[in-house]
Amino acid sequence: MNTVSVNKFRDNLKNFVEQVAHEHLPLKVTRRSGGDFVVISAEDWGREQETLYVLQNSRLMMQIADSSKTHVTRSGYTPTDGETNEILGV
Repeated sequence: MNTVSVNKFRDNLKNFVEQVAHEHLPLKVTRRSGGDFVVISAEDWGREQETLYVLQNSRLMMQIADSSKTHVTRSGYTPTDGETNEILGV
């Protein structure tokens, strides 16, 4: 994560916002008095919130772990050709 002072951030606000939005990299803004903050795009924020939701949901995490086990042993559900075509939009 790149870091910039609040003064530099303020002077180049538009450029930094464009950079964060297009490169999908958060930007840490530091202040002399403390209370640093991070600038992140709305798209990336939403993705982070979804990830946190999954990680905090023990039921979903158990389903992921079970799916991982069946994937490794190839003992999980195998879709039919028709189902695969539907999923892939063929």
